[in-house]
Amino acid sequence: MINQTKRFLMGNEAIAYAAIHAGVNVVSGYPGTPSTEILETVAKNNDGTIYVEWSVNEKVALEVAAGASYAGARTLVTMKQVGLNVASDPLMSLAYVGVKGGMVIVVADDPGPISSQTEQDTRMFASFCKIPVFDPTSPEEAYKMIGDAFACSEKYHTPVFLRPTTRVCHGYSQVEFTDNRSKNQISGFVKDSKWVIFPRLSYQNHIKIEERNPMIADEYADYSGNRIEGTGKVGIATGGISYAYTKEALKDVQGDLRLLKIATPFPFPTKLALQFLKEVDEVLVIEELEPVIERELIYLCGKYYLPVKINGKLTKSVPCAGENSVESVKEMLAKLTNTPIKNDEKIELPPLPVRPPVLCAGCPHRASFYAVKVASKGKNAVFSGDIGCYTLGNAQPLDMVDTCLCMGAGITIAQGLHRADEKTVNFAFVGDSTFFASGITGVINAVYNQTDIVLIILDNSTTAMTGHQPHPGTAKTMMGNISDKINISEVLNALSVKSVVTVDPFGLDSAVEAVKNAMEVKGVSAVIFKSPCIAVSKPKPHFEVDHEKCTGCRKCINQLGCPAIACSDKKVKIEESLCFGCSLCSQLCPAKAIKIGGKNHD
Repeated sequence: MINQTKRFLMGNEAIAYAAIHAGVNVVSGYPGTPSTEILETVAKNNDGTIYVEWSVNEKVALEVAAGASYAGARTLVTMKQVGLNVASDPLMSLAYVGVKGGMVIVVADDPGPISSQTEQDTRMFASFCKIPVFDPTSPEEAYKMIGDAFACSEKYHTPVFLRPTTRVCHGYSQVEFTDNRSKNQISGFVKDSKWVIFPRLSYQNHIKIEERNPMIADEYADYSGNRIEGTGKVGIATGGISYAYTKEALKDVQGDLRLLKIATPFPFPTKLALQFLKEVDEVLVIEELEPVIERELIYLCGKYYLPVKINGKLTKSVPCAGENSVESVKEMLAKLTNTPIKNDEKIELPPLPVRPPVLCAGCPHRASFYAVKVASKGKNAVFSGDIGCYTLGNAQPLDMVDTCLCMGAGITIAQGLHRADEKTVNFAFVGDSTFFASGITGVINAVYNQTDIVLIILDNSTTAMTGHQPHPGTAKTMMGNISDKINISEVLNALSVKSVVTVDPFGLDSAVEAVKNAMEVKGVSAVIFKSPCIAVSKPKPHFEVDHEKCTGCRKCINQLGCPAIACSDKKVKIEESLCFGCSLCSQLCPAKAIKIGGKNHD
């Protein structure tokens, strides 16, 4: 008996449940907002039949899944859009080699961007590496697409993308699913020369891919997610979350409009698109990020001599960056139809206060940055940062991140800066999780090439930015096992780093001294600032200000920028509910006016 279940789910949860119900055998990935909850949801609902791991980076995650897929396992790989860059090396070859068990690569795009370095579009990557991509509109459609993506993968022996965006990943809706798990029997690895990528085989497989993709396009022209709705000679082409915005906006827009929904943007459903184009005179393409659908329609109009005007990002009819919204789509449609918007009563809202992101009160990174700042005062120093909570070290008053490119790049950027100007002191900041993900190779490069840099490792015993996932230094795995903890200090010593010192950043004097000593070392030196993130450690007694001793100098505010410290009647005040008792402010107060004030708070 089939058990139909309806649940109110986040998009990432829906994707995870869909993979479980589809009989996924192996799930690997690397945490990155907005994709992180997918793997975590699989792990929480694992009955023991699924192998789940946080891999050290996206390249490793994809390669682990590829190996399992070669043996016939159904695999799911999760990452965000910039993580796809890291995984692109094995991905490009895997597109040629192919898979045996179904492989779905969930890459969460981030229009905005809300929590990312870029607005890159995975649909373009799909076209580049010539593998199919499914583009869900809602959590419910994302759930359905996972099963369809596994089926497509196994039918055509290819990896398949699922490309949810932030509003799909973190949006909620009612999802109906069959609450039973398909059983995928792993057939095992069969030795075959096809798994070894040689140039001649690549050439032959490239030909097969070019022959295959039009077949997929024809098949998915009839896919339920691809469809034409409405009537009229003016058309709208859209896909992903923009389809949901468009459907909502159409309720308040006058006029008959024909709607083309694209759920599989690559290979593009040409037959359906041609049917649509032959029925309209003008089209507005509403999509986020790259003009993928727009370019395909322009190409078809040119190839088949169709006199249809295509409007979109390329004609400046749609913004070229950022997110769409129901309101912005309404405005686009009103211009398209040259009609007013119904019920367009705008509510005037007061301006929101400016609240830039800051390091949490009690964050050990604040103490680490401050120690380096004090130690390097008067030096011609450059501070190369990295991706993580500690990117926020760029904010005033710390002002301790001069560069930030991508994960692990702070270490290698510092090396390039040194080669361009050897008179500078080059610091490279990296977190413990990022060190394992992509920092080690940069350290090896610096040691091998005898480059003078000071490596600052901010070890807070977690992957804090994406929600406190474990990593090789925490001795925990997503299967609930305790593994051997990989010691960063021992790794650095094994790599022949000249000096490696571990220090508590909240011991300000010793922390400053450690940095000063590291600056005197020729070659690569390292200071490991080790103190747990406040989210994984128990708060210490909070601090308070003795107003009789406080001179109002504001040194604690002006140099630390801790959100727990504020001014009150020209004196400093510490908000008890925010203070985690790190003691840093008390150590730099010249009047000794800050002292321990009470018991632990919940």
